[in-house]
Amino acid sequence: MSLQTIIKLVDENLMPQLGLGVWKASNEQVVKSIHTALEVGYRSIDTAAVFHNEEGVGTALKETDIPREDIFITTKLWNDRHLDASAALQESLDKLQLDYVDLYLIQWPVPEQNHYVEAWRQLIKLKEAGLTRSIGVCNFHIEHLQKLIRETGVTPVINQIELHPLLQQRQLHSWNATHHITTESWSPLSRGGKGVFNSRLVERLALKYGKTPAQIVIRWHLDSGMIVIPKSVTPSRIKENFDVFDFRLEKEDLTAMAELDIGKRIGPNPDDYNQLSIANS
Repeated sequence: MSLQTIIKLVDENLMPQLGLGVWKASNEQVVKSIHTALEVGYRSIDTAAVFHNEEGVGTALKETDIPREDIFITTKLWNDRHLDASAALQESLDKLQLDYVDLYLIQWPVPEQNHYVEAWRQLIKLKEAGLTRSIGVCNFHIEHLQKLIRETGVTPVINQIELHPLLQQRQLHSWNATHHITTESWSPLSRGGKGVFNSRLVERLALKYGKTPAQIVIRWHLDSGMIVIPKSVTPSRIKENFDVFDFRLEKEDLTAMAELDIGKRIGPNPDDYNQLSIANS
């Protein structure tokens, strides 16, 4: 297996292009999943306060022999803490048993309450204090990003958005790139690949390259310049999703993937998602 690719963010920090997402995984599942992932070669873990599994991430990190500086940890600020980001990050750090995270993200803009610029100002200070190495956002549309940059002068290094073959968000991805914002894909496999893995195109490419449909889709993200964080708690899938560094999609195959884009969202639309509380499931 070839070495994984590393992305240099605009703030000069380095981030693995492929990471493990742990959304909807219990603390117990997360510990096992991270141990498997680290053994396979992953060096990036994406969690969030609202996932209610930061403790599990912290436990796994304590149990591994891999040095802290070799593992890239992302967590996120939830919607009800936009005016309280400093305390929120400290709570996350306590659960993670860490002195800093590598990336701290505002998870949603929550336009109805309209506090995301103030939240961003707090993240800028948290970076200056060394509690996070890099700062970014999730689910921000162009107008949200423009407002952040206009009012603070500081550009997010990452915009993590729902992005998969059925929702390719090419305009937003292009705008991000123009402004030196790296696009990161959540739900990159379209939640289990429904409508993607069984498409004639992906099936044909899987046969052509001798890879699984999931590996074809992950390679499409990588070859498109995105950071990608497929979620799995299944050891075989965690391994499968990482076995993508020994091939690249040819240009015509990369271009052909555009035909799958039907603008289909799985998650909420950031323009009208204003939920503040989510029950611990």
